[in-house]
Amino acid sequence: MPVKTIDQRRRRILSVTLWGALLNVVLMALKIVSGIFIRSSALVADGVHSFSDLSTDFAVLLGTRISDKPADETHPYGHRRFETLASQFIAIVLFVISVGLIWSAGVSIYNHEYNYPGFLILVIAGISVIAKEIIFSITRRISQETGSPALYANAWHHRSDALSSIAVLIGGVASLFGWGQADHIATILVGFMIMGVAGKIFYECLIELSEQSADKESIQKIESILAEDNDISNWHALRTRRLGGELSVDVHILVNPDLSVMKSHE
Repeated sequence: MPVKTIDQRRRRILSVTLWGALLNVVLMALKIVSGIFIRSSALVADGVHSFSDLSTDFAVLLGTRISDKPADETHPYGHRRFETLASQFIAIVLFVISVGLIWSAGVSIYNHEYNYPGFLILVIAGISVIAKEIIFSITRRISQETGSPALYANAWHHRSDALSSIAVLIGGVASLFGWGQADHIATILVGFMIMGVAGKIFYECLIELSEQSADKESIQKIESILAEDNDISNWHALRTRRLGGELSVDVHILVNPDLSVMKSHE
């Protein structure tokens, strides 16, 4: 169901982001404390990833709040670009975390460090996968309904956390069968998964900031609307661009010469 007002949009984004933040606090504490207890670097890394989700939750809230401000003298097209910048911040945070995880695990493998975290890691990772997939599905749906790129990026941050927990889960199973470096290998897999998501989000933000036009389907819909209006005799110079969750359209139209000045203006 599309969101029709700015207040509705803000409330829905606020609600799902706060629920996500609460989940991140719980999972972060569970993973880090348990990871330290069972000496699992992969689980601690997964907990750090959940902690990074908190920073991106706040980035979404801040970016959305600023982007919903009406246009003014200094920003005649509104403030939607701030939401795109918030999405880029999320991507950068994800990339930095991924590099740190890969480096840390690589050093552990080089130093021939072995670890056998036990059955508890499977339970915690399983809980994380289920919880994160649920919040990912809800957040992605609301991001599509509200047209929020920052919320969409945050949804994929939730998904990347679920994927990282799957890698931890696989590594935990392998360690139960006696592979002492499976935990470190799982950490590296987590790092590359996060890096891929970060690259995808950052690229999409660059495309928007480069003023790329709307997709062909959207342009065809706009052209169809212009063609069906009987008061428009002709049109040209159609230009489109993305502004956060909105589509900005500029077009020159020629109206029916028999129309009144007031009707032509409308």
